[in-house]
Amino acid sequence: MAPPFVFPQILRALEEDPEDNHRLFAQNPVDVTSLRPSDLEEFVKGVSFDLSDRELFCIEDQDVFDRVYSLVRDFYTLPPSCKCNLVESLRSNLSVLLPNVDSISRSVQDQEDEVPIIDRITSHRNALKIYTFFLITIIMTEEAHVSSVESTKVAARGRKKQVVQSWNWEPQRGRMLNLIANSLEINLSLLFGSSELDENYLSFIVKNSFSLFENAAILKDPEAKDALCRIIGASATKYRYIVQSCASVMHLIHKYDFAVVHVADAVARAESKYSDGTLAVTIIRDIGRTDPKAYVKDTVGADNVGRFLVELADRLPKVMSTNVGVLVPHFGGESYKIRNALVGVLGKLVAKAFNDAEGDVSSKSLRLRTKQAMLEILLERCRDVSAYTRSRVLQVWAELCEEHSVSIGLWNEVASISAGRLEDKSAIVRKSALNLLITMLQHNPFGPQLRIASFEATLEQYKKKLNELEPNRPTEDSSKEPTSDGDSCIGDDSLPDSCQPKNGEEITEKDVSVPDIGNIEQTKALIASLEAGLSFSKCMSASMPIFVQLMASSSASDVENAILLLMRCKQFQIDGAEACLRKILPLAFSQDKSIYEAVENAFVSIYIKKNPVETARQLLNLAIDSNIGDQAALEFIVNALVSKGEISSSTTSALWDFFCFNINGTTAEQSRGALSILCMAAKSSSRILGSHIQDIIDIGFGRWAKVEPLLARTACTAIQRLSEEDRKKLLLSSGSRLFGILESLITGNWLPENIYYTTADKAISAIYMIHPTPETLAATIIKKSLSTVFDVVGQDQPQDDTDDSIVDFLTTVQVAKLSRFLFVVSHIAMNQLVYIESCTQKIRRQKTKTDKAAAESQNTEENLGATQENNSINAELGLAASDDALLDTLAERAEREIVSGGSGEKNLIGDCATFLSKLCRNFSVLQKHPELQASAMLALCRCMIIDASFCESNLQLLFTVVENAPSEVVRSNCTLSLGDLAVRFPNLLEPWTENMYARLRDTSVSVRKNAVLVLSHLILNDMMKVKGHINEMAICIEDDVERISSLAKLFFHELSKKGSNPIYNLLPDILGQLSNRNLKRESFCNVMQFLIGSIKKDKQMEALVEKLCNRFSGVTDTKQWEYISYSLSLLTFTEKGIKKLIESFKSYEHALAEDLVTENFRSIINKGKKFAKPELKACIEEFEEKLNKFHLEKKEQEETARNAQVHVEKTKNMESLVVPSKVKEEPVEEYDEGEGASDSEIVDPAMEEAGDSLKASDSEEEPAMEEAGDNSEQSGTTSPHSLNQNTSGGEESESESSNVKRGNRTETSSKLRRSLRSVLVTALVFI
Repeated sequence: MAPPFVFPQILRALEEDPEDNHRLFAQNPVDVTSLRPSDLEEFVKGVSFDLSDRELFCIEDQDVFDRVYSLVRDFYTLPPSCKCNLVESLRSNLSVLLPNVDSISRSVQDQEDEVPIIDRITSHRNALKIYTFFLITIIMTEEAHVSSVESTKVAARGRKKQVVQSWNWEPQRGRMLNLIANSLEINLSLLFGSSELDENYLSFIVKNSFSLFENAAILKDPEAKDALCRIIGASATKYRYIVQSCASVMHLIHKYDFAVVHVADAVARAESKYSDGTLAVTIIRDIGRTDPKAYVKDTVGADNVGRFLVELADRLPKVMSTNVGVLVPHFGGESYKIRNALVGVLGKLVAKAFNDAEGDVSSKSLRLRTKQAMLEILLERCRDVSAYTRSRVLQVWAELCEEHSVSIGLWNEVASISAGRLEDKSAIVRKSALNLLITMLQHNPFGPQLRIASFEATLEQYKKKLNELEPNRPTEDSSKEPTSDGDSCIGDDSLPDSCQPKNGEEITEKDVSVPDIGNIEQTKALIASLEAGLSFSKCMSASMPIFVQLMASSSASDVENAILLLMRCKQFQIDGAEACLRKILPLAFSQDKSIYEAVENAFVSIYIKKNPVETARQLLNLAIDSNIGDQAALEFIVNALVSKGEISSSTTSALWDFFCFNINGTTAEQSRGALSILCMAAKSSSRILGSHIQDIIDIGFGRWAKVEPLLARTACTAIQRLSEEDRKKLLLSSGSRLFGILESLITGNWLPENIYYTTADKAISAIYMIHPTPETLAATIIKKSLSTVFDVVGQDQPQDDTDDSIVDFLTTVQVAKLSRFLFVVSHIAMNQLVYIESCTQKIRRQKTKTDKAAAESQNTEENLGATQENNSINAELGLAASDDALLDTLAERAEREIVSGGSGEKNLIGDCATFLSKLCRNFSVLQKHPELQASAMLALCRCMIIDASFCESNLQLLFTVVENAPSEVVRSNCTLSLGDLAVRFPNLLEPWTENMYARLRDTSVSVRKNAVLVLSHLILNDMMKVKGHINEMAICIEDDVERISSLAKLFFHELSKKGSNPIYNLLPDILGQLSNRNLKRESFCNVMQFLIGSIKKDKQMEALVEKLCNRFSGVTDTKQWEYISYSLSLLTFTEKGIKKLIESFKSYEHALAEDLVTENFRSIINKGKKFAKPELKACIEEFEEKLNKFHLEKKEQEETARNAQVHVEKTKNMESLVVPSKVKEEPVEEYDEGEGASDSEIVDPAMEEAGDSLKASDSEEEPAMEEAGDNSEQSGTTSPHSLNQNTSGGEESESESSNVKRGNRTETSSKLRRSLRSVLVTALVFI
């Protein structure tokens, strides 16, 4: 019998001679690499013949074993045919060997002699090991060779010559692995003597199987992957190779992300095949025991582990549900990836793990409580600190809604949380919240229509029905649990069709009968369902303002998903959805292509129907209800759709039918809306209007225009949109009639005041568009308008220049007519300017075309040289330039004559402009007529735009009005005009820049809004330099009005995109100016946070660190120190930025005494520690110590200085007490010197003696007093010397004058000295 085969550590270890000679080894291996190809082929055939012709156990024979070993050792060098022969021989022998195990077990029962059976078992075991070893070794060898070839291909990519795989290895690999998997699945306990296999045998198979799992190419082969999963499952589950398999699985999960799904498959298959989840449970518990901090460092491993848990929960929900408790503590870990995974696991478990209806009441109750606990965790995780986790939770809730795993009782809570997350600071969370709401609408259990009124009406009816049923409720029902059936019905995901109310039909009548759905409990359940549906509908309706706000978001995903959600809301008829959808129209101007496409798709799906008449009706209703901004966006979208063919010719025909009243029930307003849409479409296809020119004139200016005055304005717009060819036809056929209509439209009085101005605007523009000589007709219109205004003045009324006479005159003239006249004159002047410029451009184009044609005709071969010579001569003489200069001169002259009159002759508009200027200066009159002031100032601004000299002479007046006018309409209009003037005459407006910025501080909201718009336009289009007043715009970021704040933010957002971001250069100046303003700290912080957030480049951030640090040195105000340090803390610091901050320490060390300043620097340090490398971290820690040290020192210095100041103040207070005593001494000393006393004083001789004694005592006690004074100064108090003088000059002098005579002065002096000492001691103790 052959010695046993022992699995070696490496293949070549089989060549080593064992010491005990009790194992099979290769004694005489052959070097097959030295054989010639023919000899090698004969060698392989001999081996294959022996393996196939002899017994299965011939592999134990030393000769066969040596030869097979030799071929396996150098397998990669064999030619493909030899490889195939060897593999087939080994595989076929093993496949035949495996069924013999069953025959051995049967032989054991029939055989009486056990010796032959034991030998057969040993031989089978030995052969099984050898065949398994050689096959696995071949697989590993070939895979290593294939990997090296693939790497060579990658390195030599681009070369034409590549290594060709000349034999089909993948099918062979799959069959070999399946055979090994089959060998593990049969009953091997008889071969190995017990259910536990040979450790070496099993470890060799498992180790190499997991090694193959590390190859992504093998896992793509379904056959090979299936075999490997079977091997792992059998080894771990059947043969209890758990610990090693679990360790290998964890290694695979942590290191190879592509293997995660396949490992989960292997674990799940093991559980399903053997009905044993030990491997899965062991892995789950191993993950649960891992320290959560480990996943913070290993982010890739955490991601893979999380994916594995989710995949495992999807495949084995019941196993995971019983062991999920060990994973729940990881919710408290710092790794958001693990928390994301656990959220996904809970979602899978809620959807799949609790659907089993079997079991007793207690098990069902336990499952229900477990599910409820998981749902509560999911609700709690919606407020997770990580945005990724919050987003993932919302995605899980969306999946649960799709799976119908959210009960009606929980539906509104989820909807409320999702609506709250719409205002999350993270874009990914908002996106997930929007998607969740979309999903909830799609899968809502309440019905296809969610109108609030419908729910309320149905609910009211069923409540009445319940009230009718309740008195008839049987007594036996009252003894039962009243809420059990109801709760179970409410908890169901959906109600039966018979219980569903018809929400689509609005119930308007109170006595409408409702279907009888059964008993009281079912009625209660239905009412609860209706109440939940009503709450859901109200929640969605209440969220409409947030949806609108999201459409203005800077994130494209917010806008796109908000549009999708609003479309879904409209589909389910949520209240307010249609009105909100109209607000998507301005988004058509978005520069983001995805947003525009979303708007266009939404527009098509909502308004473009299959029925052309319905489409036309939708579009004209949209045009009727839209404001000016929406109409511009609508025109943009309609143009695009007409170009793409989305709006068909049949829809256009339906619009004409609406306009011409060919459809029954058409109103004048609908006719106007249809013409508006046709005008919009004509911008892309001008032929649309050509076929109905006569209808436009007849209907647009006919009797229907009196019913709907805006129809005339729309007709004027249609005339302007006519093509050149259609205009010529119109002039020939109905030109005079049309101009007469337009003239009467402008000079007539039948249009309402609120419509006249826009209609006259369009009419004048139409005249200048199609009339061959518009200035003649314009002059006629001005004269007629003038006559309608001033001919009504009675000739008998005296005219003088007083204000009263002007007021009487205006009353007679009628302010409304004068306002209209001023509008007509100014608008004609503006159109005349535009007409002159268009004529100039037309002449230039014609001249260029003529010159080009002449050049082409003269550029023959004969005349080419002469032509070039003439061109050069003309260029030298400047003839071509002189033509252009002449044209420019004529254009300037024509423009100047509009208002000023270049030739000194009177002109109509010029005289009106003079009158207009005088009228606008008469403030006392205009204050009594604010409507007239609005028209007059608007007309004045238009005249100023036309002529530079007129503008210069009236600029002072304009700024006076824009600052002091009581009407905010006047100030708002003037503010807008300033923008036009700045574009037209920038040099004239440049000195008034500060006054233009001052409009940002106006009390009126409309004025501030217009000021922001005007300045934004001028600055962003490089028409005005960003000067030192930009801080006024920055303050608008914190304006109380949200619209103004949004416009200011938009301005700075767009400004940051220009060049190298001007905000970077402006920020230090803005910071300094805002610090000096009386601005709330919160507002300042918000402004700086927004501005600094718009700076993205690291280099600019690093430069700002240095700039802001340098500002400390020139500032002494603590408030500015705090603001500068706060701005520094907002910067995004890099390694260079931190180093610059540390290097600039000298510039801000004096400010560290302030607590807020130090706190701001500490926040910078904390941010720096998060990304710092070890070297930088050490520098940061050293900087932190230095910062804290200086802070404490500065605080101590401040405290010392404060104490010193207190001491100085006390000293001054004590000195103020000394001043009166000295004043009292002065008369005594003057008297002693012989000076005369005041006539009003009566001097007692005794007082004179007391004064002498005082002088003597003072002179004797002076040294003692100086010493006492020094001591008192050291103790921080005032010297009591003056206090002693006061006492001796008061009390003692009085006692001496009454009791002591002049001869006892010496005794008195000693008493005085004793008294002075006692007073001194008392004063020192007191102080």
